[in-house]
Amino acid sequence: MQVRFANSSKETAAMTTQELRSNFLVENLMVNDEVKLVYSHYDRIIIGGGKPVNKIVELPNHPELKAEYFLERREIGIINVGGAGTVEANGESFWLNKLDCVYLGKGMQKVSFKTDDSSSPATFYFLSVPAHATHSNHLMKKEQASPVTIGDTKTANHRTIYKYIHAEGIKSCQLVMGLTVLGEGSVWNTMPAHTHTRRMEAYFYFDVQPDHRVIHLMGQPQETRHLIVANHEAIISPPWSIHAGCGTANYSFIWGMGGENYTYTDMDAVAIAELR
Repeated sequence: MQVRFANSSKETAAMTTQELRSNFLVENLMVNDEVKLVYSHYDRIIIGGGKPVNKIVELPNHPELKAEYFLERREIGIINVGGAGTVEANGESFWLNKLDCVYLGKGMQKVSFKTDDSSSPATFYFLSVPAHATHSNHLMKKEQASPVTIGDTKTANHRTIYKYIHAEGIKSCQLVMGLTVLGEGSVWNTMPAHTHTRRMEAYFYFDVQPDHRVIHLMGQPQETRHLIVANHEAIISPPWSIHAGCGTANYSFIWGMGGENYTYTDMDAVAIAELR
């Protein structure tokens, strides 16, 4: 498990491209028959990926957690972005097709990932945050996520939002999680941009074609920076930073956060004309 410490907006403003990538970009998250973990000190969130191809892979514990098992004091949200597969938690099985989500509450001692067909492997992206109470395990199919279509092709941001883990959906302690699918011909996400200093956020980009990229915007609204992001790469977004992006073609991304405020709509909007 890689550990990354927090950076202030002041030091981030002076970072080189490589320093920005080393601190905020998560690469090589999906590796065949492995589980990869990155621990961020922004709200102590863990960003992870599991891609079982030829064998079942298990959610590992790590010495840095000082726990008997991974979810002893944590909760986790898991979304499948690949072929069909199964998440098993303490003997209970959850079958996930593409874009389905399962939430596991704290106390699950053994979690594993399995794919149905190795020629089309399941690809599980997950976020885990500390939890002070236990909430029930819950599977939500993408059709149950109350999809909402917003934006317009005229502004290249026609998109459908799926909300899974939030106050009106799957209940959790502090984890909020969902995803956005951009329509063909649309490339902009989360614009106008916003910040929310009550919580950090993580973006995971998927369905980005091999020859295309997403330009992810970050930084303070009046001092923005950018990162070039490929398929199956994630961004750690600090509480003081905007988080938006524009692709060279349409794509999808999973958004998720942990922190003080559990309200999905809590955000501080930034007008486009105010960005620098």
